[in-house]
Amino acid sequence: MLRGVASFAQSRTNWSLLHQEMTLDMSLPAWLSATHIQGVIVRADKATIGSLRELNVPLIDVRCHEHFEGIPQIETDDQLVAKLAFDHLWDRGFRRFAFCGFQHAHYSATRLRFFKNLVAGAGCPLSFYETPTRRDLSLTQIEQCGVNDESQLSEWLRSLTPPTGLFVCNDIRGQQVLNACRTLDVAIPDDIAVIGVDDDDVICPLTDPPLSSVRPDAEMVGYRAAEILQEMINGLPAPESIEYVPPTSVVQRLSTQVIAIEDREVARVCKYIRDHACDGIDVHDVAEFTTLSRRQLERRFRSELGGTPHDEIVKVQIARVEKLLRETTLTLEQIAPLAGYSHKEHLSKIFKRRTGKSPGEYRRHHAAQK
Repeated sequence: MLRGVASFAQSRTNWSLLHQEMTLDMSLPAWLSATHIQGVIVRADKATIGSLRELNVPLIDVRCHEHFEGIPQIETDDQLVAKLAFDHLWDRGFRRFAFCGFQHAHYSATRLRFFKNLVAGAGCPLSFYETPTRRDLSLTQIEQCGVNDESQLSEWLRSLTPPTGLFVCNDIRGQQVLNACRTLDVAIPDDIAVIGVDDDDVICPLTDPPLSSVRPDAEMVGYRAAEILQEMINGLPAPESIEYVPPTSVVQRLSTQVIAIEDREVARVCKYIRDHACDGIDVHDVAEFTTLSRRQLERRFRSELGGTPHDEIVKVQIARVEKLLRETTLTLEQIAPLAGYSHKEHLSKIFKRRTGKSPGEYRRHHAAQK
């Protein structure tokens, strides 16, 4: 959001920007009233709105927790956030859904409301859970309540019937849910696939597994807030209705990288393949792992996934190779054993057959897109 504000200021104005790092429950800094400022972009709150009005300058709210008369608001479009999350889970075959949030967090309640409507419209079941909190707590305190809610949260997670697609109100909640699932030994994403909101680059890559998330266009929120503030400084009236900025996309990571499978033994085998394909396992190892005969396994794999266990092994291996080609400078000779192959020539042949490109062509193509 700050990048969006800075982008507008540097390209469209001669603003001097003053930024105060604050949490939502802090009082306004004393220097604010002693400084000659012409406008404020703020995350407005009941505790600070009175002091902000006393500044007697144009204000614009980017928190949108409550409506304050005469103060325009810019907000991420949570209806589209919920739709992106729902569509992402639906496209992966999920027909049972769940939502996890925080009681008395406005963004959580809004996202739950829209998600409920989408699930009901699809005629699917929905289970939801909100950590109990108090209205008088700050947003930071509300979100921290989730850390101390392990018992009830775990009981609810255990009640979900696999496979379930779970939408969490934000990435903080997603991290708490994934930690609980790890303790419960719930298979993510096979039993429960989890998608959050914010695409927080501190949280999402560090969860286990990494968390898929809806990416809001926070930069555009900041840009539009600055643009409207400039108009108000120039004497134009404040917009009366809230402006909603659509999110940009879903960033998929391992927490939803799955096709929902009702057959729980096939789902269990798929997890085994995903965990061990790059160790060099083959179909014989898979047949040793499963409780099914090889013929039953092949038949049920074709029924659920339209392919064979061998196809699934190769798919996981090739995905690993693609990731290493995109994100590292390792040679194909170094990559081959990391993907379960003894010879780089065999890997290169399989890779081109599956992707239509040689490993070198694939790497050059993705390097050119950066």
